[in-house]
Amino acid sequence: MSGMAKKQVAALSREAMYTIIRSPVITEKTTLLAEIGQTAFRVSIDATKPQIKAAIEGLFGVKVLAVNTVLTKGKTKRFKGRPGRRSDVKKAYVRLAEGQSIDLSTGLA
Repeated sequence: MSGMAKKQVAALSREAMYTIIRSPVITEKTTLLAEIGQTAFRVSIDATKPQIKAAIEGLFGVKVLAVNTVLTKGKTKRFKGRPGRRSDVKKAYVRLAEGQSIDLSTGLA
């Protein structure tokens, strides 16, 4: 079964990589994590860790050692006096190989 999952991950198109990786998370916490070789991204809710790893390696040309994910449930907030609901968000914390980094200030090639 793991062999099938690897074939699916290896066949990711560039378009699929862009749908998996939504945006970088730039906060005080992630800025501190960048100093120890980690980066955070908002990712698709249904993305798996192997897919996230393949997408990061394919888009940024770096070696990913580990992927940790966090699924944050949306809160109920008030919008113009009426209750509304924020959408659920999945974040991926990616640990890169020693000496590698992702420069988020520049765009993708």
